[in-house]
Amino acid sequence: MLCKMYLIDLYLPPNKLINFLYSLEFYFRGKILPDCFKPAKNKQSVFTRMAVMKALNKIKEEDFRKQFPCPPNSPKAVCTVLEIECAHGAVFVAGRYNKYSRNLPQTPWIIDGERKLESSVEELISDHLLTVFKAESFNFSSSGREDVDVRTLGNGRPFAIELVNPHRVHFTSQEIKELQQKINKSSNKIQVRDLQLVSREAIGHMKEGEEEKTKTYSALIWTNKVIQKKDIEFLNDIKDLKIDQKTPLRVLHRRPLALRTRVIHSMETHYVDEHHFRLYLKTQAGTYIKEFVHGDFGRTRPNIGSLMNVTADILELDVESVDVDWPPALDD
Repeated sequence: MLCKMYLIDLYLPPNKLINFLYSLEFYFRGKILPDCFKPAKNKQSVFTRMAVMKALNKIKEEDFRKQFPCPPNSPKAVCTVLEIECAHGAVFVAGRYNKYSRNLPQTPWIIDGERKLESSVEELISDHLLTVFKAESFNFSSSGREDVDVRTLGNGRPFAIELVNPHRVHFTSQEIKELQQKINKSSNKIQVRDLQLVSREAIGHMKEGEEEKTKTYSALIWTNKVIQKKDIEFLNDIKDLKIDQKTPLRVLHRRPLALRTRVIHSMETHYVDEHHFRLYLKTQAGTYIKEFVHGDFGRTRPNIGSLMNVTADILELDVESVDVDWPPALDD
C-alpha cells in the first residue's frame, strides 16, 4: 500500500498516473476501468485523482511491486521539459439548501439530450460559485436528493461542491457570507444557509452512515374511500415498521432492480376531510415515500393503502428535515 501511495504523494497529474495503471494490463481487462473511471456531469476528465486512488486500491501490492519497483529505479537519461502546466488544487464549499419550488430538479433534467426544465438547484448555487472562485468546473454532491415536485424545508439538505482549478481561493468569512446572500437574492426557488469552506476530508461526514440516518417528511394523502378521523388514528401507534421496497418503476430506467428493507420509525396523522389527511413520517434514509403511500403496484409492502385497505395516493410531499449533523451551523 505504501508503494502505491508513493505515486499519489508525488502529486503527478492524474493523466500521468494513468500511464502507470495501463501497464498493469491484466487488471484492465474489464476489471478496473469500467468501475473506476466513469463519465460524470461537469467533469472534464474521468481520470480524477480520486478515481486513480480507487483503481490503485484494487491492485494487489505484490502485483504492483512487480511492475513498479519502490522506490523507482534511477532514470538513465536526463529528462527534457517540453511543457509546464500549473493548476490550483480544488476548493470545497459546503452548506445546506432549502428548495421551495415544486418544479425544480436538484440537478439538470436532461432526457435524450433534451433539457426539460430551465434550471436546477445545482446550477442556481454553483453558477455563483464558479464566477466568484473563477473555477473551470465543479462537482456537486448532497445528502440524498428530492424529486422535482418535492420541497425541502426545515434546516435544509446538506450539500458540497468541489470547485476544480479555481483561480481565486482565499476568502474571508464575511465574503462567504456575502456570497450566500447573493445566491439567496438571485432566486425565490432556493435558499442557502451555513455556506462555508471545508476540506476534502470533511465531505466524508456527509456520506458517513447515510442509510442509518433518518429523515422527516410530511405528505398530503388522498384516499378513494370516505374516511373519518378514527380510520387513520391507528397509524399513530405504529413504530419501527419494516417495509420491503423493490426499485420503483419510476426510477427503474436508471437504477438496478433490487429489494431493499427500510424502516418507518414513526407516523403522525392530521385529518383534513373525508378523502384527505396529512401524514408526518420519520423514516430511515433511502425510503421511497411516494411508493410507501400508493404501493407502486404491490412493489412496496406494506404500504398506506394496504394498511388502511383503501386506494391511496400522494398529492404533495415535503422533506421536513435531513438528520445529518454537517456542515456545522453558522451564526447568521
